[in-house]
Amino acid sequence: MAPTATSETASLHVTEHSITVAAAPAAVYALVADVAAWPQVFGPTVHVEVLQEAPAEGGEQLLRIWAVAKDRIRTWTSRRVLDPAARTIGFRQVVTAAPVASMGGEWQVQELEDGTTRVTLLHDYRATDDDPAAEALIASAVDTNSRAELLALKNTAEQGEDRAELHFTFSDSETVFGAAGDVYAFLDRADLWPERLPHVARLGLTEDEPGIQHMDMDTRSPDGSTHNTVSVRVCFEETGLIVYKQLKVPVAMAGHTGRWVIEPLGDGSVRVTSWHTVTLDPAGVRTALGPQATLAEARALVRKALGTNSATTLRHAKEFAEGTRAGSA
Repeated sequence: MAPTATSETASLHVTEHSITVAAAPAAVYALVADVAAWPQVFGPTVHVEVLQEAPAEGGEQLLRIWAVAKDRIRTWTSRRVLDPAARTIGFRQVVTAAPVASMGGEWQVQELEDGTTRVTLLHDYRATDDDPAAEALIASAVDTNSRAELLALKNTAEQGEDRAELHFTFSDSETVFGAAGDVYAFLDRADLWPERLPHVARLGLTEDEPGIQHMDMDTRSPDGSTHNTVSVRVCFEETGLIVYKQLKVPVAMAGHTGRWVIEPLGDGSVRVTSWHTVTLDPAGVRTALGPQATLAEARALVRKALGTNSATTLRHAKEFAEGTRAGSA
């Protein structure tokens, strides 16, 4: 990865990061353009909400983004301008998060003579009140995240056709004859899961601000062993949605994101769905399952393990919500 170049004009700081990717520029550009896939591709990105979609031929797009920056979840609203013909995507934060006063930049995807692709990521930013400490904090976060995003983009793009085998999504659902608010309360209060769920051995939860949760969880396997995961969650009580991203995943996975969705059905019941999106790590699969293990076998095992835990959580959420309704009747 090319080193960072930094310049300063008044209080405006400009940085440049770049990397060479052994993949076609069209494929690389598509990964940058597809923000729905960002939480699975880019390590720092937790969740992206598209507020205004750009036309297929390019144009403006409005996003709200939640991402990890220096061990904290920060959120901001950005406007992007997509130009598929030039393979550039400009971005500018329209609602910033302190200590950022302004932030923008551009993705540039360029085809090289040897068939590889050069990706350049530019940033320009100002800190609130030109505070030197804030400037240093922003510079460190921009550098760390830019390097991580470019490396993740390279790794994902270079998977090529193998990505279809490595990347998969699945869901489990439960119909609950209870209140959506009670189901949400059960899922939101993950700090109580060790008391409520048999597969949760320990769970440490912190909530720096309402709706932004950090979870450190030990999950008990059927054989009695436990494994540890570290996750961040963004909780939307008004819509019954909880999205999460595992920052520490089991060895067979390269990435794992998910969401809990609560949908009223109109007859006094709600449908609760647990969604998982997983990207396997081929080397990790061989380490965990042996050198002869296939990706199909790994997908089946991951599907069973995650699905079993989700089904257990859904069943207990159902019992909680239906018991709460019966108790108040």
